[in-house]
Amino acid sequence: MPSREENPDAVVIGAGHNGLTCAAYLGMAGLNVRVLERRNVVGGAAVTEEFFPGFRNSVAAYTVSLLQPKIIRDLDLGRHGLRIVERRVQNFLPLPDRRHLLHGEGRTEREIAKFNAKDAQRFGAYCAEIGRLARFMRNLMLEAPPNWSGHPGRKLIELVKFAELGARVWRLDQKTRRALFDLFAISAGDYLDRWFESEPIKAVLGFDSIVGHLASPYTPGTAYVLLHHALGEVNGKNGVWGHAIGGMGAITQAMARAAGEHGVRIDTGAAVREIIVERGRAAGVVLEDGTPIKAKAVVANVNPKFLFENLVPKDAVAAATKARMRGWTCGSGTFRMNVALAGLPSFAALPGENIGDHHTAGIIIGPSLAYMDRAYHDCRDKGWSDKPVIELVIPSTLDDSLAPAGAHVASLFCQHVAPKLADGSSWDVHRERVADLMIETIEDYAPGFRASIIGRQIFSPLDLERTFGLPDGDIYHGAMIWDQLFSARPLRGHADYRMPLAGLYLCGAGAHPGGGVTGAPGHNAAKAVIADLASIKSRRRFAPGRRIA
Repeated sequence: MPSREENPDAVVIGAGHNGLTCAAYLGMAGLNVRVLERRNVVGGAAVTEEFFPGFRNSVAAYTVSLLQPKIIRDLDLGRHGLRIVERRVQNFLPLPDRRHLLHGEGRTEREIAKFNAKDAQRFGAYCAEIGRLARFMRNLMLEAPPNWSGHPGRKLIELVKFAELGARVWRLDQKTRRALFDLFAISAGDYLDRWFESEPIKAVLGFDSIVGHLASPYTPGTAYVLLHHALGEVNGKNGVWGHAIGGMGAITQAMARAAGEHGVRIDTGAAVREIIVERGRAAGVVLEDGTPIKAKAVVANVNPKFLFENLVPKDAVAAATKARMRGWTCGSGTFRMNVALAGLPSFAALPGENIGDHHTAGIIIGPSLAYMDRAYHDCRDKGWSDKPVIELVIPSTLDDSLAPAGAHVASLFCQHVAPKLADGSSWDVHRERVADLMIETIEDYAPGFRASIIGRQIFSPLDLERTFGLPDGDIYHGAMIWDQLFSARPLRGHADYRMPLAGLYLCGAGAHPGGGVTGAPGHNAAKAVIADLASIKSRRRFAPGRRIA
């Protein structure tokens, strides 16, 4: 279906996966939609690029699980080229003493028993509890949270939604209810210490509580981050991680094709300078080159702090909104690298240069929760840790299209680094030194790894901000902490994707349910836009934006 050239019904700022998801649903509803992307490629942080001659990789977001099955079905992403394969093993934890733990279906208990027989016996019960909690939370991902609304006409409706949520919680058994409340308040370390004694299994599970999250595993609230990463699935298997064939860009390319099929126009190299406000509502955008584009709805797939500090005119929202956004916590403490390898790493804990199951896993360099805790405190003290936590993923073991025959590509997702350095120096000064440190850390576990590298790409937190528009390198568009979740994400009274400026919506990870390549915020925001534009068309009262005191 060809795109329409008249003023669109909706303009979407940002062609990341959530923006594309939102646009596709709007197009499916028959709306005229235009997507504006600052970069010259669609996909946001979910892109595949050649970073070294002959080597392609998912250069930012790098693995898939949280992408919602409903979105895959609704957008028919399989028909548009998306294929996801699961890892043969979920995680591989090499240890300094040359022992190791493999975490994967049918083998985890046996692997845990090498360290602690009691822990192996308890693992099934742990998985059952996490599974119950994940099922409950999974059912909330494609719903707008109950809204602490100040609008008189919405109070009863929102009270009913809170009551319905309470009833759903109450239907959980008492033990699961207690665990649910605990996970929103306690640390992942405290939660895992209740279950297990041995450090290797706690390290494998606890890594998910700090990935992309600048915290110690013993920081209160990290137990929820652990749960958040258990909410996904691959090809119908809950809690499993995998890879998109062709890299993460295959997801967003499929989304772009789906959107285009429904008449959505996508413009790249089209940075937005400002949101147009007329008569108290968003009425379109102005591009960097001064071109105005009018629209009935403006949908932002950007960090909410960036939205209100850079795109919304300063006098267009209430003082409390500006204050909330100044206090919006960003900075995920990550340092991202891609490397081209002449061959596979051979680990001291599990030698071999031929593809083994462990090479397809998320390879965690971080042998204990205490190690991860020290890395966090070192980062806070001096900007990074000399003993960092790293997840190494080698997607070419599952997708041979990414590298020349016999060679491989690897993603290094490195924790913890400070988004801003305390001495005021720039990450440009330190990026190569810290990149060398990350390589040396893996070298300690896989001798020869350094020598196998024939090319590398580095993204410090500053690089992530410059390249992908992630303030302070925050991959979640805002920390996943208790006062930035659910009905408080990003603003109390505006958790329903309708921002405190009429006609303005948020569809990015700064909205519920938060970060990760889920598509859920885009899906949910589209529902709000469709409902509101239908109300305009039928001349009913339009009330998407409510100023807060």
